[in-house]
Amino acid sequence: MDADQDALVMLSGNLPIGGSRIRCETALWRDASRSAQLEGDMMRATQRLHDLGQSIWLDNIARDLLTSGTLKRYIDELSVTGLTSNPTIFDHAIKNSASYDAAIRERLREGKSGERLFFELALEDITRAADLFRPIYDRTNGVDGRVSLEVSPLLAHDTASTLAAAKDLHTRVERPNVLIKIPGTKEGLPAIEEAIFAGVPVNVTLLFSREDYVAAGEAYLRGIERRIAAGLNPDVGSVASVFISRWDAAVMEKVPDALRDRLGIAIAKRTYKASCVLLGSPRWLRVYNAGGRPQRLLWASTGTKDPKASDVLYVKTLAAPLTVNTMPEETLKALADHGELGAILRADGGDCEEVLREFAKAGVDIDALATRLQDEGAASFVKSWNELMAVIASKSAALEKAA
Repeated sequence: MDADQDALVMLSGNLPIGGSRIRCETALWRDASRSAQLEGDMMRATQRLHDLGQSIWLDNIARDLLTSGTLKRYIDELSVTGLTSNPTIFDHAIKNSASYDAAIRERLREGKSGERLFFELALEDITRAADLFRPIYDRTNGVDGRVSLEVSPLLAHDTASTLAAAKDLHTRVERPNVLIKIPGTKEGLPAIEEAIFAGVPVNVTLLFSREDYVAAGEAYLRGIERRIAAGLNPDVGSVASVFISRWDAAVMEKVPDALRDRLGIAIAKRTYKASCVLLGSPRWLRVYNAGGRPQRLLWASTGTKDPKASDVLYVKTLAAPLTVNTMPEETLKALADHGELGAILRADGGDCEEVLREFAKAGVDIDALATRLQDEGAASFVKSWNELMAVIASKSAALEKAA
């Protein structure tokens, strides 16, 4: 392979180029791996993971996290280069802190309430976080330094309203490094394509399977190809968020001990293989040639739910270049404190199909479970959203009474 060919092969995996399969392990990646192993005792696992090419994002946001300087410290000391949020995270943040009370009082005086009031609070936090990550965004030419804000989960099955909400939030946030989260449901996919075509950066959420991931990638790609055809800049950022630990939680008491905590990782490996093939396909290569960029694969739901398992299980097993792992705060701190990194994910999926066959023998219908998990995920965010609205209403009432 000559230097120009090697430069093309910048993605990890065995990618189909020119009818042949080229192994995508660049010298840079191999050197980084060896360097990280040699220096392992001299740096945190978070730094090693970052140096191996995977971005570490924090799956949390709260006003106290911002005002105390904790998030800034995570950026400086734990190699955190982005952040994700969701309705559950905001519900916990507002419910468990008085830090939002002054802002709520101010919005009440302005006659605001409910969802309108919430999004103003959320936008304050998101813009502040985005500004903290902006130097990383600039330094990486927009690859990293991203912050995510989700549209109302009540819209998960409403294409037109999801698109309108995504455009509205993108306009209001006024930060180029903010991704708008849109669920990868059947109704969400057309909204994703249209949002990308409109230039709205998107974090596709609630993906559970290889098929979910490929559908999200195709929606993103269609949006980018339409921009190219229309003479627009194809550089619109996106990540595709695949949820991992919920797979194992769903089958934990239904499979033999030998299969415990192995389903989510097998699904991740299968999805990573699909990502390597998809991002190296001729359609994607044409997009790169026109100035576009890959939609990065993001591992979500990576906090360990099994008390018998390692607290960094879904970090040490899912290291791969050109990917993101967004992790809960406790998982991040555990990784920095005592985490170890396992082998880098293989582009061919490793033993994933063998493991998935074992689950099938144990009675697990992977396709049916994927559908169920997405439905349950959407429902859980709706539940958190309703609880969030109730918290805002009760806090509003209490603050008005106290005034």
